[in-house]
Amino acid sequence: MQDLGLSVPAYSVFGSIMTIGGMVGAILSGKIADLIGRKRTMWFSDVFCTAGWLSIAFAKNALWLDIGRLLIGIGGGVICYVVPVYIAEITPKSHRGSFASANQLMTTCGFVLIFFTGTIISWRTLAMIGAIPCVVQTIGLFFIPESPRWLAKSGREKEFEASLKCLRGKDSDISEEASDIRVYMETLEQQTEESFLELFQRRYANALIIGVGLMLLQQLGGNSAIAYYTGSIFNEASISGNLGLQVLAIVQIPASILGLFLMDRSGRRPLLLVSASGMCFACFLQGLSFCFKEFPDLKALTPSVAFTGTLIGATFYSIGLGGIPWIIMSEIFPINVKAQAGSLVTLVNWSTAWIITYSFNFMMEWSAAGTFFFFMGISGLTVVFTAMLVPETKGRTLEEIQASIARFLYI
Repeated sequence: MQDLGLSVPAYSVFGSIMTIGGMVGAILSGKIADLIGRKRTMWFSDVFCTAGWLSIAFAKNALWLDIGRLLIGIGGGVICYVVPVYIAEITPKSHRGSFASANQLMTTCGFVLIFFTGTIISWRTLAMIGAIPCVVQTIGLFFIPESPRWLAKSGREKEFEASLKCLRGKDSDISEEASDIRVYMETLEQQTEESFLELFQRRYANALIIGVGLMLLQQLGGNSAIAYYTGSIFNEASISGNLGLQVLAIVQIPASILGLFLMDRSGRRPLLLVSASGMCFACFLQGLSFCFKEFPDLKALTPSVAFTGTLIGATFYSIGLGGIPWIIMSEIFPINVKAQAGSLVTLVNWSTAWIITYSFNFMMEWSAAGTFFFFMGISGLTVVFTAMLVPETKGRTLEEIQASIARFLYI
């Protein structure tokens, strides 16, 4: 803001325009992943992210900042869909949750690295550093196999077996798993791939409500806005921004490791319930801290209560709500509608994130306490939604999950 003279509205555009790009990426993600494969889709994402970071690093005005942020959003919107899908399609059912949680853990580690680095170097240098993982992943993708389920769907039989053998080990017996995948694909071949509008048929209603509902609630709970503007929140609560960011970053790693450890032990549903409940309590503390700010006798409590609430929120979000909606999204849709459904739920996630991130600064100007009490209400609603509608998918194959959801025509 200081270097380029950005106003609050311009800063809000810069902060939120990534989610506009995410919407574009979400619309493209499912179709691209089905058309060119999971690996090539990740390459597609890396090109946009690399270009975005370089645009920010060399920006001379707000326009180039926004272009860079938009490009990163497009790449992020694509990769947010394809990575959970790829992980779900390559891992055995007994380890699928742990592998998917490892993705969230790595994301958290990335946040930690950037949070720490960003407090000691300039934002232009930070943007240059942001391009490095994109280039590393572009190279690393040459060394991983394509999704065997996508290869089977595409009729590439030899590559399908080679990919599955590569994933399970040279000496492993893949005959039973390969047979199960072939049988499922043969069943799907009897159905034509559904168009986007046909996604709203009754037989997909349960999966659609679960997928869209989780994405809506995840973003309406405010975590994206809180993550983007943590420094501003700390300053508003009279907390040292740099120190707060560093401590916040440290806390998220053990929380993500705990979520990874529990994912295939306790299951997705219990972790979601615990995570949303913890977020609800955290938002209550944050809202309460800003209420204290209005009373001279209690004002001194604001920094400690706000900081405690932020730490609790980051911890519980990392345990479940941050990654589990993406895991469930990758598990509940059959492959003939996965592209359309994946694009829709990813679009819902990013569009809701844009609404929250753009409006957050204005909400804080209206009422900081009211903002966090609103997020508290959404987290409470997430607990109710999960308890009533979200199924447990632990320890079941993708085909078993989708068949069980399809059997229920009424919620």
